[in-house]
Amino acid sequence: MSKKLKIFSGRSNPILASGIASSLGKDLGALSIKTFSDGELWLQFEENVRGTDVFIIQPTNSPAENIMELVLIIDAAVRASARNVTAVVPYFGYGRQDRKDRPRVPVSSKVMVDLFTTTGAARIITMDLHSTQIQGFATIPFDHIYSRLVLLDAIKSLNLDPDNSVVLSPDVGSARISQSYAKKLGMHFALIDKRRYAPNKAEIMHLIGDLDKKDVLIIDDMIDTAGTTVNAAEAAIKNGARSVTAVATHALLSGNACEKIENSVINKLIVTDTVDIPDEKKIAKMEVVTVANVFAEAIERVYKGKSVSELFEF
Repeated sequence: MSKKLKIFSGRSNPILASGIASSLGKDLGALSIKTFSDGELWLQFEENVRGTDVFIIQPTNSPAENIMELVLIIDAAVRASARNVTAVVPYFGYGRQDRKDRPRVPVSSKVMVDLFTTTGAARIITMDLHSTQIQGFATIPFDHIYSRLVLLDAIKSLNLDPDNSVVLSPDVGSARISQSYAKKLGMHFALIDKRRYAPNKAEIMHLIGDLDKKDVLIIDDMIDTAGTTVNAAEAAIKNGARSVTAVATHALLSGNACEKIENSVINKLIVTDTVDIPDEKKIAKMEVVTVANVFAEAIERVYKGKSVSELFEF
């Protein structure tokens, strides 16, 4: 790989960043980041980036400092005369706030795109957006790739019988991706109709599909408080399901999500490493698969001017 390609990481998920760099046969670039006593950030590239293609890896999950850190790294790279700066955002924070659904609220996901663009990013690469319309907020190339390249292998390793297995969408918003998995795995499809009555709070109204004596896969783009996933799993068991496996790309696991999952009827949880999962949140029934190779492939294709479409076709 040419020396004209350099990869740097913020502090949000350095383990994934190291995996991506390793997959490309490179080391992470030298970048110093400090937090002053008043909370302000300071950073500096410790190597020359003039004329290079810089890829900055930083998921923008909580805390909000991760977003600020990414913006400052982009600005520093641009001011250091990098040829191109690409923001590699494995998890795109504020992706659920993608529309003006009530008066006097921001469209926060557009603000995020504007921040990266205005600061000087020439391209954004991300994975499994909560809402694909976010791509339309960008005036620069915006590559949206899928985790299915690694999750399908993890699911197949479960050795489930397709004729007796069902992919259950936990809500209407996840129906498209769930149907895609069902089609690729040759499994049946079912859907839960839920009503959200407050942020992170919803109740199940109807379940459409036959789950009796079936192994159920619940597939979603993220697990946050785990309420949706756990409720869907309980509904599946009540409707005769034999087992329940939950699959998600982004393991946010906020609040007591891990406790909920540990004490639930879910037999296994499969997630990726787009977000750093601290040791205290790694429960016994969890399997973490890495997406480092997928991002490495995307970065290499972008750098060499090749098509990235194979990575975001589903």
